[in-house]
Amino acid sequence: MDLKLGGRVVLITGGSRGIGLATAACFAEEGCHLVLSARSAEDLAAAKAKLGSAASVTTVVADVTDAAQAEALVAEAVRVHGGIDILINNVGGGGGGRRIGDSTDEEWRRALEINVIQTVRMMRLATPHMAGRPGAAVVNIASISGWTPQLSSSGQYGAAKAALIFDTEVWALDLNNYGIRVNTVSPGSILIEGNGWDRYRQSEPEGYADYVKYGFPMGRLGTGEEVADVIVFLASPRAHWINGRNVPVDGLEQPFPAPGRRGW
Repeated sequence: MDLKLGGRVVLITGGSRGIGLATAACFAEEGCHLVLSARSAEDLAAAKAKLGSAASVTTVVADVTDAAQAEALVAEAVRVHGGIDILINNVGGGGGGRRIGDSTDEEWRRALEINVIQTVRMMRLATPHMAGRPGAAVVNIASISGWTPQLSSSGQYGAAKAALIFDTEVWALDLNNYGIRVNTVSPGSILIEGNGWDRYRQSEPEGYADYVKYGFPMGRLGTGEEVADVIVFLASPRAHWINGRNVPVDGLEQPFPAPGRRGW
């Protein structure tokens, strides 16, 4: 299927590894011009090398939780390409105390900053440069933790992702008059080389095997590429009748605590 994405300008935050890099690779295959941001110049250089010389890639070192750096990121994308067609808000994270009595005010503030506030900022900065461009679209990356409480994630992380999912529909209504669609993709547990699940698989193989056995009807965790495929489709003109929606990509994952790691 031709996704009709050739020549589109795509800005991806957190684009140097994991789901962000897998998404960049998928857009590159469609002939898009990529603008990737991350906090590490070294990671961005490695990502650009992985994408290959045939891909059109601009990299910008930026911490999007910093307002000035986020503004500079958008300004560079517009300077190089004259505008932005697609925004992928991939930056996010959790961490901190998983029990309500262990979490701190700062952990809650950080969860909201990295998952919600920076996304609002990026949309506020980028969408004026997207308005009126044919097929303009935003995809926000949330998590199934945004509606299914799990021992695998903290309350502050889940609450922040729930806010992101809710606000996506609000933003879709708001930006509809400017021709910009806004959707959310919510991954489940994703196995990527070097990430937390990969480290757990290596350090606790028996616990990991039980986690997969009882939590995943399809017998495995998902991959970054499987999430990326959905993100790219949602951002494409082929998905023009999908707006303000949250799409889980989780293989029907069932809540199951990983022994020794997730609260047991």
